[in-house]
Amino acid sequence: MFCRNCGREVNPQAVICVSCGVHPAKGNKHCQWCGAETNPYAEVCIKCGVRLAKFTPANAKSKLVAGLLGIFIGGLGIHRFYLGYNGIGILQIVVTIITCGIGHLWGFVEGILILTGNINKDAQGNDLID
Repeated sequence: MFCRNCGREVNPQAVICVSCGVHPAKGNKHCQWCGAETNPYAEVCIKCGVRLAKFTPANAKSKLVAGLLGIFIGGLGIHRFYLGYNGIGILQIVVTIITCGIGHLWGFVEGILILTGNINKDAQGNDLID
């Protein structure tokens, strides 16, 4: 296996490349199977024909889950807690209580925005996965 960032050979169980200090699957400059340079937007390595791996963090959040939580129980801010925005989640609960449930519309609209891709990052800046 090769590091997708620097192209150096790494142990398949490696969590970090000792040459560049990046997770071996996080780059997009080299093929993970042969180490050849690749186009950052390529889907397949043109040297060995293997599909190039896309890096997904282990704690990646689902766009579908966040959107559905927002639509159905958004007034409780559950979708915001799920994405790591605890302060906004608490604020949504308070607004929903003060407005006798009308604040649920805020969560409903955010759920739609999440599903359409207008809100596409969690609190840590990671992209939401499909």
